[in-house]
Amino acid sequence: MTKTASGLYYRDLTLGAGATVLVGKRVSIHYIGWLTNGTQFDANQPPSNPFQFTVGLGQVIKGFDEGARGMAIGGRRQLVIPPSLGYGGTAQGPIPANAVLVFQIDLVAIQ
Repeated sequence: MTKTASGLYYRDLTLGAGATVLVGKRVSIHYIGWLTNGTQFDANQPPSNPFQFTVGLGQVIKGFDEGARGMAIGGRRQLVIPPSLGYGGTAQGPIPANAVLVFQIDLVAIQ
């Protein structure tokens, strides 16, 4: 896995093709989120409509936002997000405080 300066770890499982995600772009993704013990806490998978957000606007947790950058359409990436880039010391539903989060994200579209 590659570690960024912020502490995010990522690994490209499938490389996409074409344009890549940049700050200010609206992206559509499918994802699955787990705790490090393997408990799935969230998912957005087909046939559901992809989840959309604009990169760099703070619409999602910092690790998710940073982790999408540089992906190309059709790409699949695994993210390991430390608490400082996730929910920190605040519990969020089934996610305990100070949890390390693991996501698999699939980039469907860039607008």
